[in-house]
Amino acid sequence: MLDKIKNLKIGTKFNLLLIIVFIISIVVSGTALSSVLQRRAQNEVTDKALILIKTMSSVRKYTQDRVNPLLAPRLETEPVFISETIPAFSATEVFENLRKNEEYKNFLYKEATLNPTNLRDKADPFEAQIVERFRNNPKLQEISDFREFPEGTVFYIARPLAVTQQTCLRCHSTPDQAPKSQLATYGSTNGFNWKLNEIVAAQIISVPSEEVFNNAQKTWVLLMGLLIVIFAVVIVLINFLIKKTVIERIRRIERIAQKVSTGDMESNFNEDYKDEIGGLAAAFNRMKYSLKIAMDMLNQQGQ
Repeated sequence: MLDKIKNLKIGTKFNLLLIIVFIISIVVSGTALSSVLQRRAQNEVTDKALILIKTMSSVRKYTQDRVNPLLAPRLETEPVFISETIPAFSATEVFENLRKNEEYKNFLYKEATLNPTNLRDKADPFEAQIVERFRNNPKLQEISDFREFPEGTVFYIARPLAVTQQTCLRCHSTPDQAPKSQLATYGSTNGFNWKLNEIVAAQIISVPSEEVFNNAQKTWVLLMGLLIVIFAVVIVLINFLIKKTVIERIRRIERIAQKVSTGDMESNFNEDYKDEIGGLAAAFNRMKYSLKIAMDMLNQQGQ
């Protein structure tokens, strides 16, 4: 293999070297670009999820601090439970309104609860595992990962929800402490026996990610195509310039050297450039003149 490479002409060796450099450059550039675009897509999805979960947390806080104190006294007198007093209900309803927009129809929000009053909030097996992770590790404040749905892959962020206020236990300690309207609406089976500071649920926001990552993939293909074209044009230009400025000049010197070696002393190694090849041509000229002088002296001695 090495012998075959040694026997190749300079132009072929140079083209081979350019091809190797081209392939390495494309692979390195493609890997780096893919990593950057994937990270950018990940950040885009994460930012969307963070904005939405912070917004829902703000809705929860507003309901807890402003709405609940206004409506809580009516819970004992109303025949039907006023769900708007519950932060989880308000946040879920606000998000459902948001999902009516085409842009957000595949986004999901849920306050997945192990023992909810409203069975709509009941945690599925996957969500229950998340809640249990928070319960087993109280210092854990956030979990994020990807999850598969029939509609596609989603990125989710989950945060723990704990009973932080004594007022929450009015509805969730024991049925005899709960408002009558709550028992009339939801019954006395679900949503009780909660304890203060206990983690009972996980606030989960799910953001569709396939479209974002598919767009990143399309961008990668487009940019790689552009890079390949640019690299190819650069290599062709370099090859053309090398051929004109180096290889053709060396070939010309080679042809003149062949003539001189057969006795044609009238041929000159003419080079106008002062670079290394020009220096080589000048050295060949001096060698030719020295050879001519030596041959003339031998001819004179022979006479």
